[in-house]
Amino acid sequence: MGRTKAIPVKVNLSKKEIRVIRRLMGREPTLEEWGMFDIMWSEHCSYKSSRPILKKLPTSSPRVVVGPGYDSGIVDVGDGYVVAFKVESHNHPSAIEPYNGAATGIGGIVRDVLAIGARPILLIDPLRFGRLESSRTKWLFRYVVKGIGDYGNCIGVPTVAGEVEFDESFETNCLVNVACYGVAKKDKIFLARFDNPGDILILIGGSTGRDGIHGVTFASKTIGEKSEEDRPAVQIGDPFTKKLLIETVLEILETGYVHGIKDLGGGGLTCATSEMAAKGGTGVEIELDKVHVREEGMTPYELLLSESQERMLLAVDPKGVDEVKKILEKYEIPYSIIGRVTDTGLLVAKFNGKVVASIPPKYLAETPVVRRKAKKPSYLRKVLKVKKPREPKNLSETVYRLLEAPNIACKEWVYRQYDHEVGVRTVLKPGEADAAVLRILETGRGIAVKADCNSRHSYLDPFNGSAGALAEAVRNVVCVGGEPLAYTDCCNFGNPENPEVFWQFKRGVEGLAYMSRALGVPCVGGNVSFYNEDENTRVAVKPSIVVVMLGLVENLEWVTTMAFKGYGEPIVLVGKTYPELGGSEYYHEIHGLTGGKPPKADGKKEKATVKTVMEAIRNGFVTSAHDCSKGGLAIALALMAIKGKMGVKVDLSKVPSSKPIRMDELLFSESYARIVLTAPNLDSAKKILKIAGKNGAPANIIGETVDDDRFTLMMGLKKTVECSVSLMEKVWRETIPKAMGEEAE
Repeated sequence: MGRTKAIPVKVNLSKKEIRVIRRLMGREPTLEEWGMFDIMWSEHCSYKSSRPILKKLPTSSPRVVVGPGYDSGIVDVGDGYVVAFKVESHNHPSAIEPYNGAATGIGGIVRDVLAIGARPILLIDPLRFGRLESSRTKWLFRYVVKGIGDYGNCIGVPTVAGEVEFDESFETNCLVNVACYGVAKKDKIFLARFDNPGDILILIGGSTGRDGIHGVTFASKTIGEKSEEDRPAVQIGDPFTKKLLIETVLEILETGYVHGIKDLGGGGLTCATSEMAAKGGTGVEIELDKVHVREEGMTPYELLLSESQERMLLAVDPKGVDEVKKILEKYEIPYSIIGRVTDTGLLVAKFNGKVVASIPPKYLAETPVVRRKAKKPSYLRKVLKVKKPREPKNLSETVYRLLEAPNIACKEWVYRQYDHEVGVRTVLKPGEADAAVLRILETGRGIAVKADCNSRHSYLDPFNGSAGALAEAVRNVVCVGGEPLAYTDCCNFGNPENPEVFWQFKRGVEGLAYMSRALGVPCVGGNVSFYNEDENTRVAVKPSIVVVMLGLVENLEWVTTMAFKGYGEPIVLVGKTYPELGGSEYYHEIHGLTGGKPPKADGKKEKATVKTVMEAIRNGFVTSAHDCSKGGLAIALALMAIKGKMGVKVDLSKVPSSKPIRMDELLFSESYARIVLTAPNLDSAKKILKIAGKNGAPANIIGETVDDDRFTLMMGLKKTVECSVSLMEKVWRETIPKAMGEEAE
């Protein structure tokens, strides 16, 4: 047998994939074609490992206009308007170059929303880092937040919500997930397709350079000692161009001459042209030497693969090219006419008149699936059987210690760096409530938005942890007066070639699918980020499926915050507490444990709780609402007291709970399906209990707010916890500023 012909460029393809590509092409691909297959068949672009699993998610409802498969999910919010939203990861770039990695994550996600014709109106940033004491974590944390803040503030899109978790598993691989929401008219939605042969292709926005080449292949391998060599794969953002690009694109789309539009993100020109042609069943011919560049001597290979930022591709009716050019010139947006849509069924790329690539687009966009093996991780046998530790003697001190734990402590250090009120839509700002609320100025209604994930729960039980993340996002939206409509997810895992990692992913998605069906909330899109793993230590990130939720607030008078509002108001707990301390902040921070029995997600219980709270809020029976999550009931009550600057007196014997249950379990269990409410008076509180009974939700009046600084939790006549609200606030506010070398405000 003769030797297999060498490939003229380094690729991240398996030997089997190389054989398949040669068979498909019926010839030896050119250097440029190998590069195109390399990026389009990468895990990041192709979802070759995850596609069969993701099909388990329910994706439709009467309100879903466009589901997974396009740049953004699109949901009907009434009165002829839709909300488009999408989440993406920018983990690998941010771990190497945190400022530009995070900033360009924002840039890319904004273009995804813009590409369907929606005006971007808000950003969300779910983030995960290593131990807060680590110097690497502080560096990543500081510059990721700065990158997000600088970019979002410059383009005038407010960052209104997010979350931050710290855990040792994210030491090498921080997770930087970013989401954007936009508003559009329902009858003016644009999709990333080439449907009309003869349309002219116009590349607009930033000039093409060598930054970002191989960005998607870089994101499809683990991080190791040589990852610093991949720094050129990190794109450079330009928010000032992006601000102009937003206005330019929206004005161009109003002309009616644009038949298709897509942003140039991962995979650059190759991805945009192949996916749009494949979806439309058409062909495309592009002339690479026509592309406007910022670096001389760029090769066709580099032009096809570059992931330079702030670029979009338009398919324009020939009759409208002159009008589109006028708008581009008015805003001084650079552009190039680079080709046309054809009926050949081929993606043909030329350079100086020579064909350098000729591939059927579906070969690039419709990749073969890789069937991965899944095996339950061996570590679970040990961590799930952790012996219960002794209860602390001083539970008041435990409350203080939990409030200063990094995952519970105040995140104002983060969100004060963001402009969260630009655009005059913001109703609820970061820190005020369980979710942010923004006005849809065009309809007078509002949307509620939130991102949630609990990585420690998912590490112990990916199914219940992911189901619980979706349930928590639903509860958070309900707590501010919203009705959950749909979500998008960002799945962050280690190397999928490891059967134990792939089992985590598979079970996580199955848990998400279970809770989706139980609550009737569909998935309209998402992102999968694999290979978040240290190449040297083989330490993978804890499995983290981040759920980004959209809720509709029909009446802005229903908007509810978490702060206690008045003295003597009854406190109602909806939902039952179970002895489920596994993966809790209490175990991790007080006892140094990561194991134990984590909370179990139950769709029926979640439905009963959220139906109760939605009905109670809409009937005017609720003055404040906050769900129980990290830190359990004690921390939920503490945060409501801190925000309201008033005391609490609660009788823990009134808390609906399973028996027997220890005091630390009652206080700090992170059981799902629980929401704390206050009512304006006893009569309203009793009406809440009546609604709960009708819906089958356990509920009880457990105490009241008081006119002093004391946070008192009793068990009958015995004081179990007694803290100062002002001191609780002090320790809660100080943790992150102190760690970052600053004073708390």
